[in-house]
Amino acid sequence: MPQTLTVPFIADLDTLNTDAVFNRLESAGERHNIGALNWKEKYPYHPLTTFTIAHSGKFIYINFFVRCNYLRAVNFENNTPVCEDSCVMFYVKPADSDTYSAFEFNCIGAINASRRKADGWRIPMTDGEISSISVLPSCGNRPFREIEGLFTWDLLAVIPLGMIGAAYEGKPVELLGNFYKCASGTSQPHFLSWEPVDAPSPDFNRPDFFGRIVLE
Repeated sequence: MPQTLTVPFIADLDTLNTDAVFNRLESAGERHNIGALNWKEKYPYHPLTTFTIAHSGKFIYINFFVRCNYLRAVNFENNTPVCEDSCVMFYVKPADSDTYSAFEFNCIGAINASRRKADGWRIPMTDGEISSISVLPSCGNRPFREIEGLFTWDLLAVIPLGMIGAAYEGKPVELLGNFYKCASGTSQPHFLSWEPVDAPSPDFNRPDFFGRIVLE
């Protein structure tokens, strides 16, 4: 059975400063691990990755946290292959839609965003659309080549509900989606997910393995 993620409603999130947003997410948000190691025989590396999520009625707030041994952020422009860098992802769709939105963020906040379908159809989101997403990466925003060590980093993403085709009117909203962690271009490539993906090789474009996400 797919997992169910209940996303709490926090009415004042949009009015808070950044520090207060982090505090409210910490105290009232819902935290989960991105811990499914789907292809562990070939890609055994398992960096600790969590996300804390809530919504304000207009925006979804997601704070990703990662602890890893390699850090890479070569891509710095919209719709570049950030999945090769140290990257976190959120794929989501309304429960009754066959089109899902894919949001991918590297550790310096570069965004690759598109609308997709299970048959491989894909259209990138425009720079104008992407500009409506707010990101706050702890690694700053300057690109760098891979470095080795022990690193912790986080990234706050604030995504308008309208971008995913959802509207909140005070009643629960049902979505389907998944959360991912990857870094295919690093010395320790890995492919983790919140909801397990039963595919023969790394493939996150699998809405058939989305979990249930309910906005309270």
